Amino acid sequence: MAVSSGEPRAILFDLDGVLADSEHLWDRIRREVTHEFGGRWAEGATEAMMGMSTPEWSEYLVKELGVQLSPERVAETVIDRMSRRYETEPPVIPGAAETVREVGGRFPTAIASSAPPRIIRAFLDATELGDVVRHTVSSEQTRAGKPAPDVYLRAAEGLEVPAEECVAVEDSSNGLRAAAASGATVVAVPNPHFPPAEDALELAAARLAGIGELPRALAELSER
Repeated sequence: MAVSSGEPRAILFDLDGVLADSEHLWDRIRREVTHEFGGRWAEGATEAMMGMSTPEWSEYLVKELGVQLSPERVAETVIDRMSRRYETEPPVIPGAAETVREVGGRFPTAIASSAPPRIIRAFLDATELGDVVRHTVSSEQTRAGKPAPDVYLRAAEGLEVPAEECVAVEDSSNGLRAAAASGATVVAVPNPHFPPAEDALELAAARLAGIGELPRALAELSER
């Protein structure tokens, strides 16, 4: 895979696991809520929910894990707890804000995330990147979460750039699959807490050890 027309025209960032070290926090909070409200955690639940939109994972906790709340109340409880974490100790990955600011000086940028809009806004506020990131899309605002490509297609549309002319930066199996399905060129920053499957990694044009390597990777992709 490579950008077909040389230099990409826009960059689409996932949030959880790429810019924020938050996948394990979502997992921990969902586990807490499951146990507190009558459910039982199941093997494979973490992987199943990665990339799901808020309506999808909140329904999963109720229907599959037995949480004794409505899906709406589950979502409210989990998101409230995550929001408090951003207020007290934002889980921003070292170098992420600087990388987005550097890349945003060259390309239009967007965030295409499974996180709810409230959490995306909390990240932008914590990092003061609201003036750099031109557009944000939560999978809550699309028909389906990752691995469906909807959130990436909507983000590219918001930047008025075809997805095929974008680079999408992802960390998880479902995120990599979603980005590839949109037609974007995929750059993988594998999540160390939840490593993506090898078949998903094979969809990436480049694999990075950390988000700080992205500017160099974009330069190399542009030269192909």
